[in-house]
Amino acid sequence: MQGAREIAGSRKQDMVMHEPAFVSWNEGEQSCSARWRSEWGAPPPTRVAIADDSMTADAAHRLACEGTALLWQGDFQNARQLLNAMARRADRHPPKPGASPTESFHFHRQTQSRRARILGMLLVAIEDDYAIRLRRAPDLRQACTEAYGPGEGRALVSLRELLGVIGAHEWRKNGIEVPALGDRIHPHYGVFSPIRSEYAALVADAPLPPCTLAFDIGTGTGVLAAILARRGVPRVVATDQDPRALACARENLHRLELSDRVEVLQADLFPEGKAQLVVCNPPWVPARPTSPLEQAIYDPESRMLYGFLTGLAAHLEPDGEGWLLLSDLAEHLELRPRTELLATIEQAGLVVIGKTDVRPHHPRSSDQADPLRAARAAELTSLWRLKSR
Repeated sequence: MQGAREIAGSRKQDMVMHEPAFVSWNEGEQSCSARWRSEWGAPPPTRVAIADDSMTADAAHRLACEGTALLWQGDFQNARQLLNAMARRADRHPPKPGASPTESFHFHRQTQSRRARILGMLLVAIEDDYAIRLRRAPDLRQACTEAYGPGEGRALVSLRELLGVIGAHEWRKNGIEVPALGDRIHPHYGVFSPIRSEYAALVADAPLPPCTLAFDIGTGTGVLAAILARRGVPRVVATDQDPRALACARENLHRLELSDRVEVLQADLFPEGKAQLVVCNPPWVPARPTSPLEQAIYDPESRMLYGFLTGLAAHLEPDGEGWLLLSDLAEHLELRPRTELLATIEQAGLVVIGKTDVRPHHPRSSDQADPLRAARAAELTSLWRLKSR
C-alpha cells in the first residue's frame, strides 16, 4: 500500500498536539521522572517497577497484564529475549472465532490491542542524546534521531517501539526493491513500506491515458508518483498530509533523480487545479486505527476513500481518468459492502470504465491459526479506472 499506508501515519487523520507527558517512579528511596515517548499513542504508565536480568518471563508477563510497566536496567540483549518470551505467553490466548467475519475481525483487533498493551510495558530509558546506558546496548543515536528528531531530554520508551525504530532505520538505509519501479524505495520511520507490490504493478501496467499532468493523492513514500514519472508523465503533483511522508517522498524522488518532474505538496487530498490522471491508494479497511502506523491501513468510516471519490470529478480534466487502488478485504470482512462503494461512485458523478484485479500473496491465508485467513485467501486488489459522466 501507499500513502497513508505507506506512512505509517500518513493518513488522514488530524493529529492533536498534547503537552509532553512524564513518568515517575522510585529507585530505592530516590524519586525519578522522565518524559514519556510513544509514537504509537500509548498512554504513560501509572505504575513502574524496576526490572533486571533476574526477572522471569512469567513474572514480567503477570506484572504487565496487571498494568505495571517494567523499567529495564539489565543487559539489553536479555531484555530482547524477555520481550520474546512475553510475546509467547501473550500468544497463548488467540482470538476466539466470531459468529460472522465482522465479529471475528473485531475479536482479532481486540486481541492485537491487548497484546500490544502487554508487550509495550517493557521500557528502556534513552538519554537526551539517545544513548542507552545498558550493557550490550547498540548505538541507536542515528536511528532515534531519524525517527524522533532532535533529543528533548531523558525519556522512557517501550522496547517494542525501540525495536521498530531499529527496523525502520535498516529499511531506510537499505531500501526495498520495487519491481514495478525497477529500483529501490527507502521508507522513513512512520511511513508504510511498499511491501505489497501488487498495487504498484497495477499502476505500472495500466493503460496510460494521454497525460501531461498527474496527481498522486496520499503519496507516502512517493512510489506511485515515481512510477508515473518513469512511465513518461511529464509532471506529477504528489500530496500528503503527514510531514514524515512528505520528507520521505522528497528524499526518494531526489534519489531517483525525479525531483524535476514530481512536485511534493502538503495537502488534504487534492492539490489545486485539474489533471488528466488522478491516482489514489487509500487505506483499505474502515476501522479505527490504534496507532499512527495503522492509519495507513485503517480509515474510520472510509473517510479518505469517499473523500477521494466525491472530490475526483472536480479535479479531472475532460476525458481524464481517476485510478482508485483498493483491496476488497473489507468486503470479505463484511465491513463495507460493494454496493456502498458503487453507490458512492455513481453519486459522485463517476462511471467505471475498467477494472483490473490481482490476487495478493498472503502467507497468513494458509495459516490455520489466523482468524481472518478466509478473507485473506479471497482478497483481490483492484485498479478501478473512473471517468466523469
